[in-house]
Amino acid sequence: MERRRVVVVAYHAAALLDIACVTSTLEDANWHGAAPYYEVRVATPGGQAITSATGLVIQAQQSLERITGPLDTLVISGGIGHEDAAADPLIVGHIRRLARESRRVASVCTGAYILAAAGLLDGRRATTHWGEAQTLAARFPEVTVDADPIFIRDGNVSTSAGVTAALDLTLAFVEEDNGTELARMVARNLVTYLQRPGNQAQMSMFVSAPAPANSLVKRTVEHIAAHLRDDLTTPALAAEAGVSERHLTRLFLKHLGLTPGRYVRQARTEAAAHLLASTSLPMASVAVRCGFGTAETLRQAFIDRYGIPPSRYRLTQAAG
Repeated sequence: MERRRVVVVAYHAAALLDIACVTSTLEDANWHGAAPYYEVRVATPGGQAITSATGLVIQAQQSLERITGPLDTLVISGGIGHEDAAADPLIVGHIRRLARESRRVASVCTGAYILAAAGLLDGRRATTHWGEAQTLAARFPEVTVDADPIFIRDGNVSTSAGVTAALDLTLAFVEEDNGTELARMVARNLVTYLQRPGNQAQMSMFVSAPAPANSLVKRTVEHIAAHLRDDLTTPALAAEAGVSERHLTRLFLKHLGLTPGRYVRQARTEAAAHLLASTSLPMASVAVRCGFGTAETLRQAFIDRYGIPPSRYRLTQAAG
């Protein structure tokens, strides 16, 4: 094959970054010697110029209706216009057609809605922007939506989280196609990590949501954050809060969606991730500071949360 034909589908109010993260990464790969080279085209309904979500106008290179396969990669952009796009039978029908003629198919952010509307995510695990995950899951119950990962690859269909997660997914494609060294050169030129692990959580629990409305839960969460080394079992937390274990668990599930035990494990794991990325502390010291006790306990918790061991996580942070 002399070229890898890549089509990025855009529409009115698509996100500019959703498009640019893909096109810029692949064009940079071409500059660094990708072989076969990526022939990247932006396609829109009717080949018309679109006004992106930021107000900038993007000129299309191809008409969605006129594209024929085979394609190497089909990428569907996200953006605030995704609702209209997912409800447009012309867009959905042509994406369904082109998916059959593509080696791999991907969506960025809320582009997952359009793939789902085309039936391309039925029976698959998928992700999207963390703020849209619940709505996507409710609207398309045939799709197993996981709000945590930066991107998910299920067979030849990939979905990525919000906006710049498209860069991570595209770098993964470059590495798959051309090897680690070329992907590393592209990442270095883009001043980003080679790629964050796909299973890395999209948002830290400490910034992803406002403080719990319930004052007792809020106080308990603050206690956990300040005493990660201490006894944070459910009985100990219930005693600290002055309520029964059952009542504390009920409140945590209602306001956080997690049991106290799962919340503590997540808090400790995220604190460990912060230390691994920002310090050179030995693994055993990180484990003790975050309440895991041993490096092996930390390793197991890290694999459960991020899908990779803490040693590899630290390397991905250093790669940037």
